[in-house]
Amino acid sequence: MSDASRAVATAGQESFARIVAALIRVTGDWTLAEDCAQEALALAVERWPRDGVPANPGGWLMTVARNRAVDVLRRADVERRKLRELALLAEPEAAPADAGEGDVVDDRLRLIFTCCHPALALEARVALTLRTVCGVPTADIARAFLVSESTMTRRLTRAKTKIAQAGIPYRVPAGAALVERLPGVLGVLYLLFTRGHDADGEPAFADEAIRLTRLVEALLPGQPEVSGLLALFLFQHSRRAARRDAEGRLLTLDRQDRSRWDRAAVAEGVEALARAGQDGPYAIQAHIAACHATAPSSADTDWPAIAGWYDRLVERQPTPVVRLNRAVAHGYAYGPAAGLDLLDAARAGGALDGYPAALAVEAELTARQGDRARAVMLFRAAADLSDGPAERRALRDRADDLAEGRR
Repeated sequence: MSDASRAVATAGQESFARIVAALIRVTGDWTLAEDCAQEALALAVERWPRDGVPANPGGWLMTVARNRAVDVLRRADVERRKLRELALLAEPEAAPADAGEGDVVDDRLRLIFTCCHPALALEARVALTLRTVCGVPTADIARAFLVSESTMTRRLTRAKTKIAQAGIPYRVPAGAALVERLPGVLGVLYLLFTRGHDADGEPAFADEAIRLTRLVEALLPGQPEVSGLLALFLFQHSRRAARRDAEGRLLTLDRQDRSRWDRAAVAEGVEALARAGQDGPYAIQAHIAACHATAPSSADTDWPAIAGWYDRLVERQPTPVVRLNRAVAHGYAYGPAAGLDLLDAARAGGALDGYPAALAVEAELTARQGDRARAVMLFRAAADLSDGPAERRALRDRADDLAEGRR
């Protein structure tokens, strides 16, 4: 990749949301804002290798996108007020680096809160955030959601139409409304991260979730759950390079080469965790992840501490999946029998019926009790229920290892 191409990629990542947010605020037209931002990037790809990278790449992109919006609105004979407001957008390359930054920052946060509005379906919020805030091409979003590009285009169009027709305000809520809305925004970021962090996910989505969570924390300081979510992402993502072997097989924590973990991400996670406190659900999950991320080896993992954190988490979120993970922690901290007892409790009422992870947990705890034959059967049953190819392969490999006495 050439220096100019790298500059376009960097400027696009840093400036796309700023440009789109500013143009939406002024024009109220989401599609126009996105199209103008994309056209500015396309023009940069064409011109920067020939003319050189401008001194202020983000300012250059903002100016091009703004001028394109002015042209479109003028040709459409849109009201003069909007044209006058567009003209007031500063010429960034001629302005000081910090000029108008408060307004731009507010615009980006407005955009995130609007995309994550609870009036929209959850998947629509994630898709709209990817497209409008992150600038991810519609084709890539469609592939992640396992739908055609035309289907995803229609979904995005419906989401934007609903924002317009329902009069969803383009603003960041304040006071009690912010407290009420923030968990929904964090939930979208969590789902976005999960879609990137899952075994068969798109890693770039996890990167975007981390970037946006850093942004939200910077723009909303003093919100401990934002810091907790950031810490959780960083601890989990720090293991990305070590999650698979040379043949692409998934590796459990105890088999990963910890020298390949991203120690800078772990250190940043520790700093974020210090800002998060100990009470919120994301903060508690981050403390659990920190026990893994900071342990020198698998044998040094503080399982009693992890079990204690899960005891706290299940009080806040008594879901079947949290109860399942608590059973794992207690199984490692206090023996497989303790874990299996908690697993039975988590399954009460059929809450985990047909869930492959529940069978995998039972299989692992059963293997640790010494019943390898039953564990092999359970691992294979879990593999048969799994939807993801990488996860299915890992479960079958674990069954084969046990059957052949390798571990």
